[in-house]
Amino acid sequence: MTHQVHAFEPPERFVAGTVGPPGERTFFLQARGGGRLVSVALEKVQVSLLAEKLEELLTEAHRRFGVDLPEPPAAVGDNDPLDTPVDEEFRVGTLGLAFDVDTATVVIEAIAAGETEAEVELGGPEDDEDDEEPDDDLDRLRVRLTPQATREFIERARRVVNAGRPPCPLCGQPLDPAGHLCPRHNGYHR
Repeated sequence: MTHQVHAFEPPERFVAGTVGPPGERTFFLQARGGGRLVSVALEKVQVSLLAEKLEELLTEAHRRFGVDLPEPPAAVGDNDPLDTPVDEEFRVGTLGLAFDVDTATVVIEAIAAGETEAEVELGGPEDDEDDEEPDDDLDRLRVRLTPQATREFIERARRVVNAGRPPCPLCGQPLDPAGHLCPRHNGYHR
């Protein structure tokens, strides 16, 4: 089975964004460059963890390799909506991060969720015969960012994640515009 690698090294634009109203949002990573536009869907928690782990990766690159880290942007950077059309290439199952010391860039790889993931988890010792990586036949999006572009991505990703429904002050669950059944109020509408 053939797979596609959408490589942007570097992209003109790489952002996290959403489509839909709060509470029903679909999260995307979108890369644009060279006349191409690739959008991949993922979960809110994946966007949040990606921002957190990128921050840790930059800190570790500074500690180990002496990479100069840019300050977080003081002004709001790219706050534009996702480019259209937002056509989902695939749903992300795995995210990979690396720091390339030679070019002082961050490499982010989003790998499609596939049926092979369930087979690998359930597989036994007979799977050892196959030397091929389980993700080798899955589509992927690969971007290479400078530390400055990575900082800008982190800040936008955090804004996107935090732009959802506000939390209930009592229970912390998201508040819908029509309210919600708060467990702290024994199920009464709040």
